[in-house]
Amino acid sequence: MSGHFEALPGGGATVPLDAVEVSILRSLAVQMLELIGPGDEPAQGEDPLAALFQEGPSEKPSDPALARLFPDAYGDGDEQLRAASSEFRRFTENDLRTRKREDALAVVRSLDALVSAGDGSGGGRLELSPEECRRWLGALNDLRLTIGTRLEVADEDENEDLYRLPDSDPRKPMVMAYLWLGALQETLVETLMS
Repeated sequence: MSGHFEALPGGGATVPLDAVEVSILRSLAVQMLELIGPGDEPAQGEDPLAALFQEGPSEKPSDPALARLFPDAYGDGDEQLRAASSEFRRFTENDLRTRKREDALAVVRSLDALVSAGDGSGGGRLELSPEECRRWLGALNDLRLTIGTRLEVADEDENEDLYRLPDSDPRKPMVMAYLWLGALQETLVETLMS
């Protein structure tokens, strides 16, 4: 896995992906969608404006990965800060979930389009518009946060042992995915900033 993003003339980015990379990225994005959960679509005939003002959850998720993706706004301080975090979450988490869901869906859709338009190998050169780049950047970040939480990565510099796992360790594939996603994310950021 060595692909890295490069700038496209006129904006956007491109990255070569082989069939295995496409499969891994798509699988991770689908798992992210499952973790985040389905969206609340307005019922038939329901006022779409009313859906904008629908209140969300007020409690921090119990799953550590979801808690990392949807953290408290004001930390775990005193009762007043917890109440403010709860209130903030109630009015923002649904929108944040929607954005994260849309980011992951953009990854799935662009990978599916690459495979459909490809030469049958399952890979190819993925080209992303500037908007798709922003979606991919969000999804890559969410995937890394989730995997890092599952691996209990606290600080990149304090996890040297994690990066030297033997091949027999069941965490090894997730560590490799974590590092690869980090490289993709880094080159996409560099591409967007150039």
